[in-house]
Amino acid sequence: MVKTTVSIIKADLGSIVGHHRVHPKQMELAKQMMEQAKKSKMINSYHVTHVGDDLELIMSHNKGENNPEIHKLAWDVFTKVTNEVSKPLKLYAAGQDLLSDTFSGNVKGMGPGVAELEFEERKSDPIVIFMADKTEPGAWNMPLYKIFADPFNTAGLVIDPDLHSGFIFEVLDVMEGKTVRINTPEESYDLLALIGTTGRYVISKVYRKDGLPAAAASTSRLSLIAGRYVGKDDPVLIVRAQHGLPAVGEVLAPFAFPYLVAGWMRGSHYGPIMPVSVKDAVVSYFDGPPRVVALGFQVSNGELIGLSGSEPADLFADPAFDRARQLANEIAFYMRLHGEFMPARLGPEEMEYTTLPQVLEKLKEKWKKEK
Repeated sequence: MVKTTVSIIKADLGSIVGHHRVHPKQMELAKQMMEQAKKSKMINSYHVTHVGDDLELIMSHNKGENNPEIHKLAWDVFTKVTNEVSKPLKLYAAGQDLLSDTFSGNVKGMGPGVAELEFEERKSDPIVIFMADKTEPGAWNMPLYKIFADPFNTAGLVIDPDLHSGFIFEVLDVMEGKTVRINTPEESYDLLALIGTTGRYVISKVYRKDGLPAAAASTSRLSLIAGRYVGKDDPVLIVRAQHGLPAVGEVLAPFAFPYLVAGWMRGSHYGPIMPVSVKDAVVSYFDGPPRVVALGFQVSNGELIGLSGSEPADLFADPAFDRARQLANEIAFYMRLHGEFMPARLGPEEMEYTTLPQVLEKLKEKWKKEK
């Protein structure tokens, strides 16, 4: 049976009015190039969107994960949008996420964020695509744990025989480049011991105990690739739902709580993650607060099926999440009252990848030994 692959590849290519949002002309050119790729049968379907200042390419195809042709397509879109739109319009931080001038066969490690999931289609295969702005890959750790390991969030873990055996979490140590697989529920405490350190241990994949692929997250950290602060990572996530997996409502439920994530202004602060519609996926207050969008598709015969063509369901465009948005605004205001004092600002191990080291270098010769 031919497997379907869903890929989401994103990049910050520059935005209008600081980090506010992607320019419509960037979207327009990206759509033109993706349409050409569909007509040439390189991909089966696509959807182009944005979250804040990140351009998002969502694709379905039958070429598998890490396919050079698919990654080259995304790279070509990003470079052309940068050169023909972002730079001529003098958009802020044009081409920020493109850390190389030459494509090397895979965009991983080159700046753009990538999440891909290859699977055999079920009788019905709903998927939810999450995209965040002004935060890091570890932002997915809490919701993924709640979706696939917390029975207080996902009732199916208790009452659905297909979920009752639990899930396998693949965790990446972003500092060492090593992965470990942890079984839940039996190793839940081991999993929590790692993923609570969101800046280092990141959930990259989730599988059902029988090996069925359930979720895939982007894991690239721009600061570790570039060795300096070049923008926050703005991660993406693919989650399959229903029919032996958590229900869509269980997948969305963790975001009713605007938990704190690292990022926000200059990638240097903690702030609440706010679930929003695509219409509201723009940033302003202190370059935030951090945003997350959830788009729903059905996958059918290799294609992304939406409400109209591949136009998805905008799942957070729902009054059910109004309280989360209100609470996020209150938390954001509260955190900002701390100014540059921890815990509003990140700890020193995170700040070493921001612009703070330049300030410390300036003061280096002024330090005196205490008498």
